Amino acid sequence: MAKMAKTVTFSSFSSLSNLSSLPSFNSLPASPLSTQTFSKSMMEEALESAESIIRKWDPNSQSYTKIISLFRHSRKEAKEFIRCVRDLRKAMHFLVSQDSKSDKLVLAQSLMQIGMSTLEKEFFQILSSNRDHLDPDSASGQSTISSNSEFEVYMEHDDDEDDELKKAGESISQVEKASALVMTDLKVIAETMISCGYGKECIKSYKLIRKSIVDEGLHLLGIEKVKTSQFHKMDWGVLEVMIKNWIKAAKIGVTTLFKGEKLLCDHVFSASLTIGQSCFNQIAKEAGLNLFTLPELVSHKEKKQHHHERIFKLMDLYAAISDLWPDIEMIFSFDSLASVKTLVLSTLKKLKDSIHTCLKEFETTIHKDSSKELSPEGGVHKLTQTTISFISSLSEYSRVLSEILAEHPLKKNSRLLESYFTAPILEDEHVNNQVCSVHIAWLILVFLCKLDTKAESYNDVSLSYIFLVNNLQFVIDTVRSSQLKNLIGDDWLTKHEAKLKSYAEKYEKAAWTNVFVSLPAKTSAKLSPEEATTCFKRFHAAFAGAYLKQSSCIIVDAKLRDELKVSIARKLVPEYREFYEKYLPMLRQDRNIEMLVCFKPDNLENYLSDLFHGTPMLSGSSHSASASLSSPSCFSIRCVKH
Repeated sequence: MAKMAKTVTFSSFSSLSNLSSLPSFNSLPASPLSTQTFSKSMMEEALESAESIIRKWDPNSQSYTKIISLFRHSRKEAKEFIRCVRDLRKAMHFLVSQDSKSDKLVLAQSLMQIGMSTLEKEFFQILSSNRDHLDPDSASGQSTISSNSEFEVYMEHDDDEDDELKKAGESISQVEKASALVMTDLKVIAETMISCGYGKECIKSYKLIRKSIVDEGLHLLGIEKVKTSQFHKMDWGVLEVMIKNWIKAAKIGVTTLFKGEKLLCDHVFSASLTIGQSCFNQIAKEAGLNLFTLPELVSHKEKKQHHHERIFKLMDLYAAISDLWPDIEMIFSFDSLASVKTLVLSTLKKLKDSIHTCLKEFETTIHKDSSKELSPEGGVHKLTQTTISFISSLSEYSRVLSEILAEHPLKKNSRLLESYFTAPILEDEHVNNQVCSVHIAWLILVFLCKLDTKAESYNDVSLSYIFLVNNLQFVIDTVRSSQLKNLIGDDWLTKHEAKLKSYAEKYEKAAWTNVFVSLPAKTSAKLSPEEATTCFKRFHAAFAGAYLKQSSCIIVDAKLRDELKVSIARKLVPEYREFYEKYLPMLRQDRNIEMLVCFKPDNLENYLSDLFHGTPMLSGSSHSASASLSSPSCFSIRCVKH
């Protein structure tokens, strides 16, 4: 996504786990008002102290304090302000219990309103000016947050700021120290305002600023609202790019933006779970629904269209959301945010259904393939390449497929499948992986059955076996070199390598039996010159016919090609050499010997060595194999390699 090119940082949050190392309000020397029975003199002392500092920082005053921040100006004075507000609250409780119509109560109420206005202003300023110190990225990396009780603060003694930061711990960087103090400021102010009954005023500022940060974060990640009408007009190519970008953005959005925001909200409003929930709900609900709109639209669209080749993007989407689900469940745990979880679960269900439908559609496509086009030389069929490549890609998603197929176990032709395949036992894998293994093996079996059907389309039996050899070899090589091997196991490979060997043997029998039987058996009586001449002629005709037909065939795999040539040569050449050496001297006087005996044994080996490349390979002449083999001077023919 274009906007992903931007560095998506939400600045540098402090390490929340280190907040507990910062001194708290409760570690301060206790105020006498908090440890003794509250008396009239103490109430008056509290009012006097509060009036002095609260009026000084009155945001409606004309003094310089109107335009500067209390917490940035002096942390020592900020601590005193918080303490005075705390004691003022106690004084008000005392006055209410003693004389609810007292003028001092009116004064206390006035001071409290001013104090709350000051803290509300400070809260807003801290949020606004410290966006770089309130970073969801850092917050999301912390699994725990400080849970110190109310009125937590950051200094143990009345030392200057450098001493305070030093006390925070050498393990915290300067940026983290600043972030920790900012967070503690917010928490102290929130706790103070909530305890004084001003929670609404507090969350108003918090919600306004933090919601804008979350919305801006999603925008920087490239998450925009998508209208349904526009979505349905989009080409799949455009959607593929959007899905790819969404997966990257969603991981950051959930694990960093939303998770960090929730941890921050929980920390700042730890004094009131209800307020914290309400605040986070208002910040995150709309953004959460917006984040998961795209996958919901994709799942709904694909549930209707069923294009099996789109299964991989759907599985990418499903895997990404499934991986994020634990975080989603934790972040949107409140009842008020249930709609986000409901949307995510609904999307996962639709994606599951769409993926399973794509699998069924893929199997149906194999069954229905009726293409008549075959390679004339018996090579690897296009259907083999596309189908096995597709199945190989499926194997890379075994975890996703296992989850989906566990709900849709294979039922049809189970006896056939059981006789064909035994699922391997996979160590340290979920038992559901066997469901995936069985289904993958079934798809390969369906394809191999289709392959058998296509082989029957060849008029030449030997060529049909060449076709099966090439295509099964391609399947075996793909299984061996991919994740498929782990899924369907060595036993499958062993069985199909044996089947491949059987195809090769059947090819030899179909293609070369006439040549093998054209020579007399070793047990036969010695031939007369006329009988020997007949045998030479018969052998020449059989070999020439077989060679001309088989030289146009191809064996794609070089190792298999050489093995097959060696196998044919071992059966043929020694037999012919023995016959040649035994009966050639008998025919030396025949004037037409070159017409009768066209092949020397070595010459025969040369011809065999050039089989299965798809074209006859004869030396420097432009003659075809047919012309060469039918030439009167057969002995002059030599193969390129020799």
